[in-house]
Amino acid sequence: MGCLLAVGVCYLDTILTVSHYPAEDEKLRASSMIQRRGGNCPNTLEVLQQLLEANKRSSVSLALSVILPSSSSAGTQQIKSSLRPMIDLSPCIHREGSDQPASCYVIRSRSTDSRTIVNYNGLSDMTSEEFVAIANKLKDNLTWCHFEASGSIFATLQNSTIDKRQGRVPEVALECMRYLRQNFPAVTLSVEVENPTRVGLPELAKEANVVFYSKNWAQGTGNKTPEECLRTQAATTPNASLLCCTWGHEGASALELPSFTYKKSPAYEDEKKQVVELVLQAFLSNIAILILNSTIGAGDTFTAGMLYSLLCHGDDWDLSRKLGFANELAGRKVVQEGFSGLGSIIQNAL
Repeated sequence: MGCLLAVGVCYLDTILTVSHYPAEDEKLRASSMIQRRGGNCPNTLEVLQQLLEANKRSSVSLALSVILPSSSSAGTQQIKSSLRPMIDLSPCIHREGSDQPASCYVIRSRSTDSRTIVNYNGLSDMTSEEFVAIANKLKDNLTWCHFEASGSIFATLQNSTIDKRQGRVPEVALECMRYLRQNFPAVTLSVEVENPTRVGLPELAKEANVVFYSKNWAQGTGNKTPEECLRTQAATTPNASLLCCTWGHEGASALELPSFTYKKSPAYEDEKKQVVELVLQAFLSNIAILILNSTIGAGDTFTAGMLYSLLCHGDDWDLSRKLGFANELAGRKVVQEGFSGLGSIIQNAL
């Protein structure tokens, strides 16, 4: 039985829905409030565990490594209860001197359909030594390691002059990927590349076997189409066997290497023919304003769909079917709140 380890950041999200975005110093009553666990990797694993459970034939196990506050804190208990029972949380690292988890506050405006996101993480970041200890403990079962590549996952190297809170150089993430590459060459590495303003992400992509690019990244680096992005990045990702890129209402694309087989899947349409948009969120700073037609988590769901396809149908599904499955899964996420029940909804396609 193989294990997929996801390494990222876990938030407790508070989502406030308001009639309009408030002006400075304005007092405004929200029409609704939702509190839930968030974070790219936790969201992806929540969906992936549903798919694996519905498949029943799969022997893949899932593990999550994030930084959490003290093991006895209410936030830690809430996060852990949202991810059991199939996800192994033993690789999580606790900062016993802290009681508050990383937090994300989302103000959702009904008048413009915008989401203003403010996040805060007071927990000290993961070090390369901590990651190496986790990898060595899992080495007998570890077959896949997925990195969120957020600047706040890992501490920067001691000799770095770059402010780690700016998230500009994910140096320790690169150290960790190279450690796996050198010591566990059979482990497949995947990474999310989202923020075009963050220096160092191309180096992470260079080490990976599978790379997930966002539309923000593609356009921010001068590409006009997903195909242009993927073919350009193929020249700089020597270890890659698959590159993926979501592209809003135009759907998602993938490039298989070394054959350079390119496939594009249109955005999924539900029974009412309502076009949904796939978005891999890119936090351009600690405060970001996103104008979306999708709900939060569509990009994480797409990633889960592709990971499932590669883990469980690597040989018997062609690229078009893998991409179409992930696209439909993300589309079905868009028309519902949260991730519950996605595995059951799409069970016939598993």
